[in-house]
Amino acid sequence: MLTQERRDLMVAYINEKNAVTVADLMKEFDASAATVRRDLSVLHDERRILKVFGGATSISSLDVNTKEPSVIAKASLNVEEKDKISKYAASLINDDDFVYIDSGTTTLEMIKYIENTRAKYITNGIVHAKKLLEKGLDTMIIGGKCKPTTEAIIGPDCVEGIRRYHFTKAFMGTNGISVDAGFTTPDVDEARVKREAVGHSYISYILADHSKFGQISSVTFAEISSCCIITDKEVNKNYSSKTIIKVVS
Repeated sequence: MLTQERRDLMVAYINEKNAVTVADLMKEFDASAATVRRDLSVLHDERRILKVFGGATSISSLDVNTKEPSVIAKASLNVEEKDKISKYAASLINDDDFVYIDSGTTTLEMIKYIENTRAKYITNGIVHAKKLLEKGLDTMIIGGKCKPTTEAIIGPDCVEGIRRYHFTKAFMGTNGISVDAGFTTPDVDEARVKREAVGHSYISYILADHSKFGQISSVTFAEISSCCIITDKEVNKNYSSKTIIKVVS
């Protein structure tokens, strides 16, 4: 059994039982204590389960968003707020920038405001690449598996592709922002792509309207302190004390 397959099955097992011991998991998955503990640490860091002394518990589905809305559904939400955020984000691009643009409705909105034709752009968004090309911009798209829900390129090939680059700026979308859980998304594969992009960028901006604050999805892709946030409304000091927040009006 592959490592990722075992971990996915482990999450399902923990969610079914609500609480399990290391011994339970060793027996269920025919794995050593060291392997189980290592898996639990990874899954805990990804916020997929809660690691406790001697085992693990499930994360309540009431507190965590596990489903990804469609692009059409998200595009109709907080339209004015996204417009303000995306317009400001586009103004941050300089001539010598190598820019990563994440898939997402706010990052897509940002493209219509991009005026800099000297910067270079790379994206994992299928529609994003098309819009960039229509503006005559120097554009690359990362290869990999296509995800229909978000119209994004994901998967190991995409992650490996991003590792070859070093971006000056990354403009990222997120499903949730939490002081404790950081920036989160429901999909493990999409989280890996986002994590890699943030890790290979000199500075990363999260484009998120006020509704994303206090929300937690299944998987963390970056800690709260690792990205600057561009948003439309003041948030409480718990967030602004952890990272740089730009509120646009």
